[in-house]
Amino acid sequence: MKANNKRTAGRLPTAASCLILLACLGVSPLLADDKETLRFDVEQVTSGPKHHLFGYIGQCLTIPWSADGRYILSLEVGFHDRMPQRDDAAKVVLVDTRNKNKIVPVDETRAWNFQQGTMFYWHPRSAKTQFFFNDRDPSNGHVFTVLYDLHQRRRVREYRFADTPIGNGGVSPTGHAFLGLNYGRLARLRRVTGYPAALDWSEDHAAPSDDGIFIVDVESGKKRVLVSYQQLARLLDKHGNGSKGTPLFINHTLFSRDGQRVYFFVRGGWSGNRGERINVPCSIKSDGTDLVLHQRHIGGHPEWGEGTKLIGRDGPDQIFYDVEQKRVTGRLGTPDVIPDPEGDISLSPSGRWFVNGSSKGGKNRYVVLRLSDGHYGRTASFSRGDYRSGDLRIDSAPRWNRTNDAILVPGITAEGTRQLFVIRVRAEG
Repeated sequence: MKANNKRTAGRLPTAASCLILLACLGVSPLLADDKETLRFDVEQVTSGPKHHLFGYIGQCLTIPWSADGRYILSLEVGFHDRMPQRDDAAKVVLVDTRNKNKIVPVDETRAWNFQQGTMFYWHPRSAKTQFFFNDRDPSNGHVFTVLYDLHQRRRVREYRFADTPIGNGGVSPTGHAFLGLNYGRLARLRRVTGYPAALDWSEDHAAPSDDGIFIVDVESGKKRVLVSYQQLARLLDKHGNGSKGTPLFINHTLFSRDGQRVYFFVRGGWSGNRGERINVPCSIKSDGTDLVLHQRHIGGHPEWGEGTKLIGRDGPDQIFYDVEQKRVTGRLGTPDVIPDPEGDISLSPSGRWFVNGSSKGGKNRYVVLRLSDGHYGRTASFSRGDYRSGDLRIDSAPRWNRTNDAILVPGITAEGTRQLFVIRVRAEG
């Protein structure tokens, strides 16, 4: 099977040399230069008949592996040809990489979808044993966040809020807090990112004051509104992007690597909903100050680099955009190297490797770039089967491991099941 605007020149960040991902699944490697020999070990780590997924969530430093590298988080489901419904639970499982990739069931969730999974995050302050995921109470539709502990084999905490039942929308890499979103509102306004049967307490308001992005302190469990839809509607009006009564929602809530800032898209008018289509990037400090509407739209699925720099697309280029300076400050590769800067992207934990995943036809492909010198490599393709667009599509969704030498990717097997693959890379010479 085959696993299947304006150009701005800039100085690439300096970094120590790191590996280059070039080829997989029997395809000859494309050498970055004649001084290195690159080899790849590609492994399908989950198998049918059940389907397995981690989910693309577009978050900074989202790592599927536990701190010791033993376990990979995954959902296990019995179907993938329709969206989940009210009573469809997914199993929360671990792939035990030290025990022949044995699947270890630990829990289940009723808050999941095929694009984002259940918002898995290993707890940054206890990443060997604890992880977060979302769940939904079937009795009332309330979404909440779970903290699970492997040693105790139980949920050690549930973050439930009766007045605003929110789920995790992104854990800070510092581990001090997570962002909260109304997944019932998302299910109504952009189904692919929400949870079916989730309660939407703000459905009667286009821009409510009691909904938006929440921030939850992990230790105390206290929450506050970081920015409300009402604030965002006023900001849109101020900058001439008025919402005009269009119901607003939020996607891609991204904590920066130092946990000091949040970047996100405020949207409206998608999925056939009433009103004018809105898609505006904003940023805010995690203390609630410095709310900014960015006039320059950095497309694709952005990722945080170091400090205040964001990585995204500007025209044909993969670029660095500084959210504080509000300008493009550099470029990654060239359009020849990265032909689809709109694709799913991920920066390695070390900040030295960058991967861009793009989709063409029924295949996902990846370009990996070494930031220290611009050397790069291309992978073979991973099958998407018939899941090329719409709510069930298989995004390329690359996620790095903690040692910066492997990437988890999804794909369809020859048997037609949705599974997880690990591309490991080693350099010789």
